[in-house]
Amino acid sequence: MTALSHDLLVTWLRAAGEPTRLRLLALCGARELSVSDIAQIVGQSEPRVSRHLKILGEAGLIERVRQGQWVHYGLTRDGPAAGFVQGLLGQLDRADPLLARDRERAHAMQEGDLHAGAPAASRLGRALRGFVESAEAAASVGSVLLVGADHPELIETAAGMGTECAVLACSRRASQLAKATAERAGLHCRVLLAAGSEVLGPRDLARLERTFDAVLLDRLGTPDEALARLFAAARRALSPGGRLFLFQRYESLESPRARVVEHPLARLRRLLGEAGLTCERMSPIEADGQHVLAAVAAPSAARPRGTASAA
Repeated sequence: MTALSHDLLVTWLRAAGEPTRLRLLALCGARELSVSDIAQIVGQSEPRVSRHLKILGEAGLIERVRQGQWVHYGLTRDGPAAGFVQGLLGQLDRADPLLARDRERAHAMQEGDLHAGAPAASRLGRALRGFVESAEAAASVGSVLLVGADHPELIETAAGMGTECAVLACSRRASQLAKATAERAGLHCRVLLAAGSEVLGPRDLARLERTFDAVLLDRLGTPDEALARLFAAARRALSPGGRLFLFQRYESLESPRARVVEHPLARLRRLLGEAGLTCERMSPIEADGQHVLAAVAAPSAARPRGTASAA
Protein backbone atom coordinates (compact mmCIF):
# COMPACT_ATOMS: atom_id res chain seq x y z
CA MET A 1 0.00 0.00 0.00
CA THR A 2 1.39 3.41 -0.97
CA ALA A 3 2.11 5.64 2.00
CA LEU A 4 0.52 9.09 1.78
CA SER A 5 2.18 12.29 2.91
CA HIS A 6 0.67 14.17 5.83
CA ASP A 7 0.01 17.31 3.73
CA LEU A 8 -1.69 15.40 0.91
CA LEU A 9 -3.99 13.55 3.28
CA VAL A 10 -4.91 16.78 5.09
CA THR A 11 -5.69 18.41 1.72
CA TRP A 12 -8.04 15.59 0.79
CA LEU A 13 -9.74 15.57 4.19
CA ARG A 14 -10.28 19.34 4.14
CA ALA A 15 -11.74 19.20 0.65
CA ALA A 16 -14.07 16.29 1.36
CA GLY A 17 -14.89 17.17 4.96
CA GLU A 18 -17.74 19.57 4.23
CA PRO A 19 -21.40 18.47 3.97
CA THR A 20 -22.16 19.79 0.48
CA ARG A 21 -18.83 18.63 -0.96
CA LEU A 22 -19.41 15.15 0.44
CA ARG A 23 -22.77 15.11 -1.34
CA LEU A 24 -21.08 16.23 -4.56
CA LEU A 25 -18.57 13.38 -4.31
CA ALA A 26 -21.40 10.90 -3.84
CA LEU A 27 -23.22 12.31 -6.89
CA CYS A 28 -20.11 12.30 -9.07
CA GLY A 29 -19.45 8.75 -7.98
CA ALA A 30 -22.79 7.65 -9.44
CA ARG A 31 -22.50 9.44 -12.82
CA GLU A 32 -20.80 12.41 -14.48
CA LEU A 33 -22.84 15.59 -14.08
CA SER A 34 -22.68 19.24 -15.16
CA VAL A 35 -22.69 22.21 -12.79
CA SER A 36 -26.29 22.93 -13.76
CA ASP A 37 -27.28 19.33 -13.04
CA ILE A 38 -25.64 19.34 -9.63
CA ALA A 39 -27.05 22.74 -8.67
CA GLN A 40 -30.59 21.54 -9.34
CA ILE A 41 -30.08 18.27 -7.51
CA VAL A 42 -28.66 19.80 -4.30
CA GLY A 43 -30.83 22.95 -4.48
CA GLN A 44 -27.97 25.46 -4.47
CA SER A 45 -26.89 28.19 -6.87
CA GLU A 46 -24.53 27.38 -9.73
CA PRO A 47 -21.81 29.82 -8.48
CA ARG A 48 -21.83 28.17 -5.05
CA VAL A 49 -21.68 24.67 -6.54
CA SER A 50 -18.87 25.80 -8.85
CA ARG A 51 -16.84 26.94 -5.84
CA HIS A 52 -17.28 23.55 -4.16
CA LEU A 53 -16.30 21.75 -7.36
CA LYS A 54 -13.23 23.96 -7.70
CA ILE A 55 -12.06 22.98 -4.21
CA LEU A 56 -12.59 19.30 -4.94
CA GLY A 57 -10.85 19.63 -8.30
CA GLU A 58 -7.85 21.46 -6.88
CA ALA A 59 -7.51 18.70 -4.29
CA GLY A 60 -7.48 16.15 -7.10
CA LEU A 61 -10.62 14.33 -5.98
CA ILE A 62 -12.73 15.05 -9.08
CA GLU A 63 -11.93 15.75 -12.71
CA ARG A 64 -13.52 17.66 -15.56
CA VAL A 65 -14.80 15.64 -18.51
CA ARG A 66 -15.73 17.54 -21.69
CA GLN A 67 -18.74 16.14 -23.56
CA GLY A 68 -19.24 18.28 -26.67
CA GLN A 69 -20.07 21.79 -25.48
CA TRP A 70 -20.75 20.59 -21.92
CA VAL A 71 -18.27 20.12 -19.08
CA HIS A 72 -19.21 17.32 -16.70
CA TYR A 73 -17.60 16.31 -13.42
CA GLY A 74 -16.70 12.82 -12.28
CA LEU A 75 -14.53 11.20 -9.63
CA THR A 76 -10.82 11.14 -10.27
CA ARG A 77 -9.30 8.00 -11.72
CA ASP A 78 -5.87 8.75 -10.25
CA GLY A 79 -4.72 5.78 -8.13
CA PRO A 80 -4.17 7.10 -4.58
CA ALA A 81 -6.82 9.83 -4.80
CA ALA A 82 -9.36 7.44 -6.34
CA GLY A 83 -8.71 4.94 -3.59
CA PHE A 84 -9.21 7.62 -0.94
CA VAL A 85 -12.52 8.77 -2.44
CA GLN A 86 -13.87 5.25 -2.91
CA GLY A 87 -12.94 4.34 0.63
CA LEU A 88 -14.62 7.48 1.94
CA LEU A 89 -17.81 6.92 -0.04
CA GLY A 90 -17.86 3.30 1.09
CA GLN A 91 -18.40 4.55 4.65
CA LEU A 92 -21.56 6.48 3.76
CA ASP A 93 -24.98 5.13 4.71
CA ARG A 94 -26.86 4.77 1.40
CA ALA A 95 -30.15 4.94 3.34
CA ASP A 96 -29.37 8.47 4.52
CA PRO A 97 -32.47 10.54 3.53
CA LEU A 98 -30.48 13.42 2.01
CA LEU A 99 -28.25 11.19 -0.09
CA ALA A 100 -31.25 9.09 -1.14
CA ARG A 101 -33.08 12.21 -2.31
CA ASP A 102 -30.01 13.32 -4.27
CA ARG A 103 -29.90 9.95 -6.03
CA GLU A 104 -33.61 10.13 -6.86
CA ARG A 105 -33.29 13.62 -8.34
CA ALA A 106 -30.21 12.60 -10.31
CA HIS A 107 -32.11 9.63 -11.72
CA ALA A 108 -35.08 11.84 -12.61
CA MET A 109 -32.72 14.23 -14.37
CA GLN A 110 -31.17 11.40 -16.35
CA GLU A 111 -34.66 10.48 -17.55
CA GLY A 112 -35.34 14.08 -18.52
CA ASP A 113 -38.06 14.65 -15.92
CA LEU A 114 -36.29 17.26 -13.80
CA HIS A 115 -35.22 19.39 -16.76
CA ALA A 116 -38.64 19.09 -18.32
CA GLY A 117 -40.36 20.13 -15.12
CA ALA A 118 -38.08 22.92 -13.92
CA PRO A 119 -35.57 24.41 -16.37
CA ALA A 120 -32.70 26.15 -14.65
CA ALA A 121 -32.55 29.93 -14.85
CA SER A 122 -29.35 31.89 -14.28
CA ARG A 123 -28.04 35.43 -13.98
CA LEU A 124 -26.13 34.91 -17.20
CA GLY A 125 -29.27 33.78 -19.03
CA ARG A 126 -31.12 36.86 -17.78
CA ALA A 127 -28.26 39.09 -18.91
CA LEU A 128 -28.26 37.54 -22.39
CA ARG A 129 -32.02 38.01 -22.61
CA GLY A 130 -31.66 41.65 -21.53
CA PHE A 131 -29.10 42.29 -24.26
CA VAL A 132 -31.41 40.90 -26.96
CA GLU A 133 -34.52 42.68 -25.72
CA SER A 134 -32.70 46.03 -25.46
CA ALA A 135 -31.58 45.89 -29.09
CA GLU A 136 -33.55 48.05 -31.51
CA ALA A 137 -33.36 45.26 -34.11
CA ALA A 138 -35.38 42.97 -31.83
CA ALA A 139 -38.38 45.29 -31.71
CA SER A 140 -40.08 44.16 -34.92
CA VAL A 141 -39.28 40.77 -36.42
CA GLY A 142 -41.55 38.25 -38.08
CA SER A 143 -39.52 35.06 -37.78
CA VAL A 144 -36.85 33.97 -35.29
CA LEU A 145 -34.40 31.07 -35.21
CA LEU A 146 -32.68 30.14 -31.95
CA VAL A 147 -29.62 27.91 -32.35
CA GLY A 148 -28.39 26.10 -29.24
CA ALA A 149 -31.13 26.57 -26.63
CA ASP A 150 -28.79 26.31 -23.63
CA HIS A 151 -30.53 29.11 -21.68
CA PRO A 152 -34.30 28.96 -21.03
CA GLU A 153 -34.44 32.75 -20.90
CA LEU A 154 -33.40 32.97 -24.54
CA ILE A 155 -35.97 30.34 -25.51
CA GLU A 156 -38.68 32.53 -24.02
CA THR A 157 -37.24 35.64 -25.69
CA ALA A 158 -37.01 33.99 -29.12
CA ALA A 159 -40.54 32.61 -28.90
CA GLY A 160 -41.89 36.00 -27.89
CA MET A 161 -39.98 38.13 -30.42
CA GLY A 162 -41.81 37.28 -33.64
CA THR A 163 -44.87 35.61 -35.06
CA GLU A 164 -42.90 32.47 -35.96
CA CYS A 165 -40.16 30.79 -33.90
CA ALA A 166 -37.93 27.80 -34.59
CA VAL A 167 -35.39 26.30 -32.20
CA LEU A 168 -32.51 24.16 -33.41
CA ALA A 169 -31.37 22.22 -30.35
CA CYS A 170 -27.89 20.71 -30.20
CA SER A 171 -28.80 17.76 -27.98
CA ARG A 172 -31.84 15.78 -26.87
CA ARG A 173 -31.55 17.40 -23.49
CA ALA A 174 -31.65 20.90 -25.02
CA SER A 175 -34.58 19.81 -27.18
CA GLN A 176 -36.52 18.68 -24.12
CA LEU A 177 -35.67 21.94 -22.34
CA ALA A 178 -36.88 24.05 -25.26
CA LYS A 179 -40.16 22.15 -25.60
CA ALA A 180 -40.84 22.29 -21.85
CA THR A 181 -40.00 25.99 -21.61
CA ALA A 182 -42.23 26.92 -24.53
CA GLU A 183 -45.06 24.74 -23.23
CA ARG A 184 -44.84 26.14 -19.72
CA ALA A 185 -44.96 29.73 -20.99
CA GLY A 186 -47.72 28.98 -23.50
CA LEU A 187 -45.53 29.92 -26.47
CA HIS A 188 -45.69 28.39 -29.92
CA CYS A 189 -42.25 27.19 -30.95
CA ARG A 190 -41.08 24.63 -33.52
CA VAL A 191 -38.22 22.58 -32.01
CA LEU A 192 -35.81 20.58 -34.14
CA LEU A 193 -32.86 18.44 -33.11
CA ALA A 194 -29.65 19.22 -35.04
CA ALA A 195 -28.96 16.64 -37.74
CA GLY A 196 -25.32 16.16 -36.77
CA SER A 197 -22.38 17.49 -34.78
CA GLU A 198 -22.02 20.42 -37.22
CA VAL A 199 -24.88 22.55 -35.87
CA LEU A 200 -26.73 24.55 -38.52
CA GLY A 201 -25.11 22.47 -41.25
CA PRO A 202 -26.54 21.99 -44.77
CA ARG A 203 -29.07 19.37 -43.62
CA ASP A 204 -30.34 21.67 -40.87
CA LEU A 205 -30.67 24.61 -43.25
CA ALA A 206 -32.63 22.44 -45.67
CA ARG A 207 -34.99 21.23 -42.93
CA LEU A 208 -35.70 24.78 -41.77
CA GLU A 209 -37.00 25.53 -45.28
CA ARG A 210 -36.77 29.32 -44.94
CA THR A 211 -34.69 32.30 -43.89
CA PHE A 212 -35.28 34.28 -40.69
CA ASP A 213 -35.52 37.93 -39.67
CA ALA A 214 -33.46 37.18 -36.54
CA VAL A 215 -31.05 34.38 -35.68
CA LEU A 216 -29.88 33.93 -32.07
CA LEU A 217 -26.76 31.85 -31.47
CA ASP A 218 -26.84 30.42 -27.95
CA ARG A 219 -23.52 28.59 -28.39
CA LEU A 220 -21.04 29.82 -25.76
CA GLY A 221 -17.49 28.56 -26.03
CA THR A 222 -17.49 27.52 -29.70
CA PRO A 223 -13.87 27.19 -30.99
CA ASP A 224 -12.68 29.63 -33.66
CA GLU A 225 -12.68 27.14 -36.52
CA ALA A 226 -16.23 26.00 -35.73
CA LEU A 227 -17.34 29.57 -34.98
CA ALA A 228 -16.34 30.76 -38.46
CA ARG A 229 -18.46 27.99 -40.02
CA LEU A 230 -21.35 28.74 -37.66
CA PHE A 231 -21.32 32.43 -38.62
CA ALA A 232 -21.30 31.54 -42.31
CA ALA A 233 -24.26 29.19 -41.83
CA ALA A 234 -26.13 31.80 -39.77
CA ARG A 235 -25.54 34.32 -42.57
CA ARG A 236 -27.24 31.94 -45.01
CA ALA A 237 -30.14 31.49 -42.58
CA LEU A 238 -30.73 35.27 -42.37
CA SER A 239 -33.16 37.17 -44.55
CA PRO A 240 -31.57 40.15 -46.40
CA GLY A 241 -32.52 42.64 -43.71
CA GLY A 242 -32.16 40.25 -40.80
CA ARG A 243 -30.01 40.48 -37.69
CA LEU A 244 -27.75 37.97 -35.97
CA PHE A 245 -27.52 37.95 -32.16
CA LEU A 246 -24.52 36.07 -30.81
CA PHE A 247 -22.71 35.37 -27.56
CA GLN A 248 -19.17 34.13 -27.09
CA ARG A 249 -16.96 33.61 -24.05
CA TYR A 250 -13.76 35.63 -23.94
CA GLU A 251 -11.55 32.63 -23.28
CA SER A 252 -12.69 30.72 -26.36
CA LEU A 253 -11.60 33.62 -28.58
CA GLU A 254 -8.01 33.62 -27.34
CA SER A 255 -5.31 31.10 -28.17
CA PRO A 256 -2.87 30.60 -25.27
CA ARG A 257 -0.40 28.93 -27.66
CA ALA A 258 -0.11 31.90 -29.98
CA ARG A 259 2.83 34.26 -29.48
CA VAL A 260 0.63 37.30 -30.19
CA VAL A 261 -2.99 36.93 -29.14
CA GLU A 262 -5.61 38.85 -31.13
CA HIS A 263 -7.92 40.90 -28.95
CA PRO A 264 -11.27 39.11 -28.44
CA LEU A 265 -13.30 42.03 -29.81
CA ALA A 266 -11.11 42.33 -32.91
CA ARG A 267 -11.20 38.61 -33.51
CA LEU A 268 -14.97 38.45 -33.24
CA ARG A 269 -15.35 41.36 -35.67
CA ARG A 270 -12.92 39.69 -38.08
CA LEU A 271 -14.76 36.34 -37.97
CA LEU A 272 -18.05 38.12 -38.60
CA GLY A 273 -16.55 40.03 -41.52
CA GLU A 274 -15.20 36.86 -43.08
CA ALA A 275 -18.74 35.43 -42.95
CA GLY A 276 -20.20 38.48 -44.72
CA LEU A 277 -21.55 40.08 -41.56
CA THR A 278 -20.97 43.52 -40.06
CA CYS A 279 -21.02 44.10 -36.30
CA GLU A 280 -23.51 46.80 -35.30
CA ARG A 281 -23.26 46.53 -31.54
CA MET A 282 -21.01 44.74 -29.09
CA SER A 283 -21.09 44.64 -25.30
CA PRO A 284 -19.23 42.65 -22.64
CA ILE A 285 -21.37 40.72 -20.15
CA GLU A 286 -20.13 39.37 -16.83
CA ALA A 287 -22.39 37.05 -14.84
CA ASP A 288 -22.10 33.78 -12.93
CA GLY A 289 -18.30 34.06 -13.12
CA GLN A 290 -18.31 34.09 -16.92
CA HIS A 291 -17.08 36.78 -19.33
CA VAL A 292 -19.12 36.91 -22.52
CA LEU A 293 -19.13 39.15 -25.58
CA ALA A 294 -22.65 39.87 -26.83
CA ALA A 295 -23.07 41.27 -30.32
CA VAL A 296 -25.59 42.14 -33.00
CA ALA A 297 -24.54 41.79 -36.65
CA ALA A 298 -26.19 42.27 -40.02
CA PRO A 299 -25.47 41.00 -43.53
CA SER A 300 -22.86 43.42 -44.83
CA ALA A 301 -24.82 44.40 -47.91
CA ALA A 302 -27.93 45.09 -45.85
CA ARG A 303 -26.33 47.44 -43.34
CA PRO A 304 -27.66 50.88 -44.27
CA ARG A 305 -25.37 53.31 -42.53
CA GLY A 306 -23.03 54.05 -39.62
CA THR A 307 -20.20 52.04 -38.11
CA ALA A 308 -20.07 49.31 -35.52
CA SER A 309 -20.24 50.62 -32.00
CA ALA A 310 -19.25 49.19 -28.67
CA ALA A 311 -21.62 49.61 -25.80
